[in-house]
Amino acid sequence: MATKVSNRLKTNAKGAFNAQDFLDSLGASRKVVEFGKKKTIFSQGDLADNVLYIQKGRVRLSVVSENGKEAVVALLAPGDFFGAGCVAGQTHRIRTATALIATTVLIIEKKEMIRVLHTGHELSDRFIAHMLRRNIRVEEDLVDQLFNSTEKRLARTLLLLARYGKDDKPQTTLPKISQEVLAEMIGATRSRVNFFMNKFKKQGFIKYEGGLQIDTSLLSVVLHDD
Repeated sequence: MATKVSNRLKTNAKGAFNAQDFLDSLGASRKVVEFGKKKTIFSQGDLADNVLYIQKGRVRLSVVSENGKEAVVALLAPGDFFGAGCVAGQTHRIRTATALIATTVLIIEKKEMIRVLHTGHELSDRFIAHMLRRNIRVEEDLVDQLFNSTEKRLARTLLLLARYGKDDKPQTTLPKISQEVLAEMIGATRSRVNFFMNKFKKQGFIKYEGGLQIDTSLLSVVLHDD
């Protein structure tokens, strides 16, 4: 059965695994929903009853503390799953998901996702690999927050947003992201982010032409020993 499914599996132009096509081949029950810019996909405290997969757009995950302070914990891109905690027994959302730009997501009910993970080995492998990468990213973010300077944290975040080091080609131009959001992501003030963004621009690491353009030479800031 797995071999037959694999033979029916479609790939995109680059030959990368496509979760939606795979779900199509398994006959999985799901729906596609479009969210406008800044629209809430789900809120912290909502019932966690489905898993979501980004087809296009960008999604921001944030957390609000008891005293009302908000922190951005992740910015997600096409090909990313989110809301997967329900599969492991999470009953309510612990984060708020917001569309940064016009975004299309594939929504899979919890029971259906569990069924597909047991049936489709390729999707299961991709899903597990994705969650492991996310765990590694969380650990790296914590180390970055504890030991690196504001300049390095900002440079690393910009490179991650550009998907530097991913299997696919990095995005040289990013959708508009405010300095307030960047400040929340790296645990700094907006004025410090503005200072280093201006510095990066003068050094030729970034440009503002049709969006925020990231040059891979920005990696030199991350690799530089303080």
